[in-house]
Amino acid sequence: MTISAEASEEAPDKPKREFGAWPLAFHIAWQIWAAHAVVFFAHEYAHSLTAWLLGWKTNPLALNYGHFSSMAVLIQLGIDQNVDEIPIFNSGHGVQAAIISGAGLLVGNLFITLPLSRWGYHIAKKRSAKLLGMFCYWATIASIGNLVDYIPIRTFTDGTDLYQDMFAVEKGLNTSAWALLVILGIPFLFIVAYFLLRIMPDTIKWLFPKSPNKRIAMAVLTALFLFGFYGAAGLLGGGPVSYWISLACVSIVTPIVSIFGVFAMARR
Repeated sequence: MTISAEASEEAPDKPKREFGAWPLAFHIAWQIWAAHAVVFFAHEYAHSLTAWLLGWKTNPLALNYGHFSSMAVLIQLGIDQNVDEIPIFNSGHGVQAAIISGAGLLVGNLFITLPLSRWGYHIAKKRSAKLLGMFCYWATIASIGNLVDYIPIRTFTDGTDLYQDMFAVEKGLNTSAWALLVILGIPFLFIVAYFLLRIMPDTIKWLFPKSPNKRIAMAVLTALFLFGFYGAAGLLGGGPVSYWISLACVSIVTPIVSIFGVFAMARR
């Protein structure tokens, strides 16, 4: 028996399958790596470009790329802004040193990569481009992660590494770590809360509307990436206070957010 053209036109299209298990794992792996790299270099180039604009560098693209290693490739460990802030302080331009130090966090991530990642996600959602949408989701997490790993993780530091903590901002602006925590920490807290309560569930449910297991896996990976990876920054340096804040973020906040995500994503 043949099916008429009219009947075939009226037949509904088969629903599109979600990512298979292995393709999904592959896409998540390279997207997390790429999202971190994009956000990282935006952060470092914001430092470098600001130093160039203020007259402290001759080449805004000249980062310190360190030595080639697996860690440099995977998480860009050892690469930095290549701005020596000590002469800037010694010359009496502490405010400019603070601006350069804070530019990566505020300009590079808060004002550039975070809005761009959300804009890209909305475009992806309109076009039903889930691969692009998922990449923008990880870029959103990486952008917020760069806020978290400076405030509060590396706000109370010993000042031994001007590249890696907020001491240069505090010293340059002649302010305390507590003041910085209140001024920037409160809006950052709202950003994190909005992400966890709105962006995360909406995005994961859009990506995987029919697969509770994949939604749960994405929620756990989100907690690990945001609070386990970026929250671990204080374990590598910054002094004892940063170390304990970081340890609490990794060992307490990460499991709590994971459990929250599991319950939120298990429901349809």
